[in-house]
Amino acid sequence: MRYIVRRVGQSILTVLSVVVLTFLLVRAMPGGPVDYLRAKLMQSRTGNQISMSELRSLAADYMNIHPGEPIWMQLWYYVSSLAQGDLGRSIWYGEPVADIILQSAPWTLFLLTTSIILTFAIGIVLGAAMAYKEGSWFDTTSTVVSMFLNSVPYFIAALLFVYVISIQFSLLPASGNVASGLEASFSVAYIGSIIKHATLPILSLVITGFGGISLGMRGNAIKEIGEEYIRVAHLRGVSGRRIATRYVGRNAVLPLYTQFMISIGFMFGGSVVLEQIFAYPGLGYYLLTAINARDYPLMMGIFITITVAVVLCILFADLTYSKVDPRVSTGSGESY
Repeated sequence: MRYIVRRVGQSILTVLSVVVLTFLLVRAMPGGPVDYLRAKLMQSRTGNQISMSELRSLAADYMNIHPGEPIWMQLWYYVSSLAQGDLGRSIWYGEPVADIILQSAPWTLFLLTTSIILTFAIGIVLGAAMAYKEGSWFDTTSTVVSMFLNSVPYFIAALLFVYVISIQFSLLPASGNVASGLEASFSVAYIGSIIKHATLPILSLVITGFGGISLGMRGNAIKEIGEEYIRVAHLRGVSGRRIATRYVGRNAVLPLYTQFMISIGFMFGGSVVLEQIFAYPGLGYYLLTAINARDYPLMMGIFITITVAVVLCILFADLTYSKVDPRVSTGSGESY
């Protein structure tokens, strides 16, 4: 129990630290929401009738801060509003940040969850097969292909897929999350459209990600195959299939468990560029839009959402690893 309390406390401290650091860094960026509002209002008929003080007051209302106060007091006001679930209003979209996050987060979660599951499933199966056929042409070819694909940036693969599959052959849509004109429902047409629009982004992450997992699984499996208990199992007449699945496979997968959770953080970071390439309306797409528009409230809200998601995944992995692998004890140190 003491270990759980300590880990939860560390996670809360991590989130608070990220909130403070992000708050300060965002406000250190050149330009700001006032500049954007001034440029936007100058294009309207009433632009010349609004003073700079009114613009600052309007931006402050959106950001839940008091511009006349010191920076640490502004931070306190923001954290106080955050504790009440108020993330402010987006300056660019004019909507509550919480509403934008609730609308976009499911699309990013769908994209990343599917990509991570497929990446690890393909990588684990391929890596196990490579280990059992160590030294064969299959192992050699798969190793070379895995290393090559793992070295290709996901955004390069995304651009290539857009050009070849979408533009040249028109097989799959190049942007959006669902066909225009379709209303949200559980119909075959709507679900099929979602899958078609998500195929290329998912394929970009899976193709460039499973190679690293397969190489890691191969190394773990080869190490387990050489252990003494495997030789003893063979001498006792245990079937090869049971040894492969219950002994080698199970123990070789365990070191990848934490990597599985941590990879969610990397996927969230990758979603920023990926969703921009495919104009996919997820958290990454809105985050980049907020950065370009200096939309502080939306930037802060998405940064905090991603941070909380990553910290929760790592915390979950840390607290459950001893359940997955009983040989690990959490009483005196980290679980991995």
